Formats: sequence, C-alpha cells, structure tokens
Amino acid sequence: MVGVLGQYNRNLRVITSAFSGARIVARGDRVRIEGDEEEVAQLERLFGKLLEVVKGDHVLTPEEVRYLISQVRNGGNLEGLLTDVVQVTHWGETIRPKTEGQRRYVEAIHKNDVVFAIGPAGTGKTYLAVAVALGYLKRGQVKRLVLTRPAVEAGEELGFLPGDILQKVNPYLRPLYDAIYDMIPVSEFEKYMATGRIEIAPLAFMRGRTLNHAFVILDEAQNTTHTQMKMFLTRLGFGSKAVITGDVTQVDIEGRPSGLQEVRSILAGIPGIAFVYLDRRDVVRHPLVKAIIEAYERSEKKKETSTKET
Repeated sequence: MVGVLGQYNRNLRVITSAFSGARIVARGDRVRIEGDEEEVAQLERLFGKLLEVVKGDHVLTPEEVRYLISQVRNGGNLEGLLTDVVQVTHWGETIRPKTEGQRRYVEAIHKNDVVFAIGPAGTGKTYLAVAVALGYLKRGQVKRLVLTRPAVEAGEELGFLPGDILQKVNPYLRPLYDAIYDMIPVSEFEKYMATGRIEIAPLAFMRGRTLNHAFVILDEAQNTTHTQMKMFLTRLGFGSKAVITGDVTQVDIEGRPSGLQEVRSILAGIPGIAFVYLDRRDVVRHPLVKAIIEAYERSEKKKETSTKET
C-alpha cells in the first residue's frame, strides 16, 4: 500500500487532485472509490496499473503517477509502461519504458533492423538504445556493440585541441560513455573495449567498413550530412541492427541540409525500417526540461506566424 500511495501519501495526493469527481478512501490494505461513474472506472484502471508496477519492485515517483493519470484520462495504452524491464544496471536498478512513446520505441527496436528515433532532449533516445543493445550483447544475439556520433567541428576547431585524433574527438563521444557507465561496471566496460566487443568511435571512422552481427547506434544524427547518413546506413551487414537517434530541432551543421531530416522521406515505407517520433510527453528528465521544450515550441510557433503574416 505504501508503494502505491507513496511515502506520506504523496502519490495519493497527486491522484486525488486529478480526480475531483471521485472520493478516494484508503484504509489498511484497501482503497474505496466513490463518485462519478467515469472517474471511478478510470481510477480502477489506474490503481490496477499502480499495483502491477509496485509488484514488479519499482518505486513510483509522483511524476510517473502523473503520466499514468494522463494516459488513463486520454484512454491511452498502459501495457508495458514501467513494467517491461529493458536492462538491469550493475547496482540492481531496472531500466524500463516510462512513457507510451518509449514503449513503442523499444518494441520497434526488437521488431525492426533499422530504427530512427526522433525527438527532443530528455526523451531517452540514446539511453534506451544503449540499454537494449547491451541486452543483445550479453545474451549473445550480437557479437559487438558499435556506438558512433558525428564530430561536427572535425574539419575546423578540433585541430587546436591537444592529443591524437581519438583524444580530440573523445569529448563528443562522452555522452555514450556516460550511458554505458550507468549500466555496467567500469571494469566490465574496459574488458569489452579491449576485446573489441564494444567500440565507440566518431562517424568518420565508419567509412569503408561492413558491420556484421553488430548492434550499431548513431547518436546526434541530426548533425549528419546527406552523404554521411547514406554512408552509415550502408555499413549494415548480416545479423545486425542499427538505431539512429536525433533531434531535428537542434541541427548544428550550417549551410547543408541534415541527413536525418532528409532520410524521413527517402526511406519512408520500407519494410524493416521504423520511424519512432517522441515528444515532450516522453521527457523523463527534470520536470523543468519539459517546460523549457514547451517554451521553445511556443516561441518558434510565434516566429513562424509572424513570418507568414509578414
């Protein structure tokens, strides 16, 4: 009951404030719901899901409860949310899809050989891809994991940084290291790197290769050019999967179209290739991140409207 209602009833307060047409009474290990018929039915569905999540040893946060409430209110699908385990970290924490968009994303990776995940920062695009990929690697479904990103400044500013080429591009690959360090011990990661089972490299290093029996992740794909995107996609060999992630609202390359924006029309409708679109509802970072994204969207819409009027 504490798991469902939250410590000091914090989850219960969130639920009560969202359902004004119903009265919720919690006594011992029972919850009694009275009031508006529609809201009672929604609450019954909500509490059933909360109980399922808690039985799966997941500690609910008020933010997760709010998202489940919004799904129930909109008649959304609750299947798999906060219950499907993608990966277990080395300290025992479970990584699970927390939103409907994330659940569709993970499902698409399992069902397709090439998946494009397009959405704003904080939606778990890279993190979930790495989690799924490590699962495939540990179960022997692929022989290696290859993670890559474009280093946008490779033609200019990197030359002024100290060290060899790998040390120069390392700052751009850091987010990929951070995701992996969250999931496996450093010693295990170093062993995988030494044996070539995990490889992290800038996109330029992919040219001329054929990646067989590999799980390949291209991160920050909005910063690829048309040529780079085509080059990456044609690296895929037998028994391999590729996940391409990016945010088309944060393109850093100038004077050239984004390969990620173009590929949506080029590859649309091809079997085995899936496009998953995430939005602010799938943001699972600090609550302010969602507010920031919404503020920028409003600002961009105002600019578009004023441009049209002009």
